[in-house]
Amino acid sequence: MNELSYISATEAIELFKAKRLSPVELVEAVIDQAAKAEPVVNALCHQFFDEALDQARSAEQRYAGKGEPPRPLEGIPLAVKEEEAVAGQPLTEGSLIYKDQIADSSSAFAQRQLDSGAIIHARSAAPEFSCAGFTQSRIWGVTRNPWNPEYSPGGSSGGSAAALASGTTTLASGSDIGGSIRIPASFCGVVGFKPPYGRVPIEPPFNLDSFCHNGPLARTVADCALYQNQIAGPDPSDITTLRPKLILPTSFEPIGGMRIALSTDLGGWPVDPEIRANTLAVGGALREAGAIVDEVDLQIPQADVARAAAIHFSLIFGDWVAQTIETNREIVTDYAAEFARQSKETSGNSTLLEALLLEAKIYAPVGALLEQYDALICPTNGTRGLLAEDDYVGHGITVDGDELRNYFDALLTTAFNVLSRCPVLSVPSGFADNGVPTGVQIVGRTYDDQTVFRVGAALEQLRPWMDTPERRPTIPT
Repeated sequence: MNELSYISATEAIELFKAKRLSPVELVEAVIDQAAKAEPVVNALCHQFFDEALDQARSAEQRYAGKGEPPRPLEGIPLAVKEEEAVAGQPLTEGSLIYKDQIADSSSAFAQRQLDSGAIIHARSAAPEFSCAGFTQSRIWGVTRNPWNPEYSPGGSSGGSAAALASGTTTLASGSDIGGSIRIPASFCGVVGFKPPYGRVPIEPPFNLDSFCHNGPLARTVADCALYQNQIAGPDPSDITTLRPKLILPTSFEPIGGMRIALSTDLGGWPVDPEIRANTLAVGGALREAGAIVDEVDLQIPQADVARAAAIHFSLIFGDWVAQTIETNREIVTDYAAEFARQSKETSGNSTLLEALLLEAKIYAPVGALLEQYDALICPTNGTRGLLAEDDYVGHGITVDGDELRNYFDALLTTAFNVLSRCPVLSVPSGFADNGVPTGVQIVGRTYDDQTVFRVGAALEQLRPWMDTPERRPTIPT
């Protein structure tokens, strides 16, 4: 295992400034680690290693005081999710339909990452159209979980999370329309943040989809906050972006005296026993830090969330997928076609008004709860893992003895895409007995990003993850 490839971005930047580490050394370490991990994990669908080394040499000069001063993420290796447009780089959407497409301009989200000085040394794999909670496609093959390659890293930002866990990047970007940042963050034992709607720019027309979010993945809470500060803020290309820009602090106050609600299942969602136990253990750790943690009977009916999401998807994202594959069915994955079909079938002839009424109903008990508590803790995923090679078309999964028709019913993330103005940070909570990590969501009041990072930072101190070789995956060769 390459120790340097697991260094945090915050530590690397301090070492760069102190002239004790060169960006070239860090990029070389990540490249060396990719040579070991990628044959198994398959997280990086495009690699720009030669260009990255050139950029690292330029960053080294900036830290040496030559030319322009270093930028906030100067010299940090960054894997950008393949669905994002970066000028001159492939933009396949994980689909054979777009196998030859090259982006002619960079999205506002991508440009902010470039302007921060980060080095895009690779693009991370995603499922076709980013429409699945696992990561595999006909164009890029199967991406695997570094902790147990029999399992998926999750999706749709699965390549990003798997790359972080396997030490082949220092930071990684994600997007989240039903949990696509948080699902893989949980399954890979890393940190993922779904910002509240409007915090980070998105390209039209999906910027107008309130379920849709761009955000950061990292191995530490501090790295996640550092990265978030570079991508947040208003942009003239996106009318939904919020003013003024929110800047997260570089350190967070202790959580003593905070009131935190804890739910192990959001009122009846299927959750495996190990995940319940790990969620309760998180609550216990927060109590040790002085927080008041109450287990609450919060009811977010899964059927309501599923229906609200189906109507919403059928009107926007699902309709886009359906139109895209209409004349290309023979080269499209079965799961993408099933996503489009199922969204329309489940929603029936429902209207946007019905979806909005459901969304308001779902938020009501959460809004009331968060008037009494500073944050809510609940599992990120209810299942111990999704198999890497399964596309879950035509069958569901079993969770704690319950047979579920749809694997997505075992993921507790979509509720907080419905409640899109709530910031949500997913952090590790432990492991299942199959070796796959588990995670919890820290849900904040609307637009209260700082509190969820404060709770996450405290939890990381209490129960550190991936800070020593013993806490990192051993990738088989």
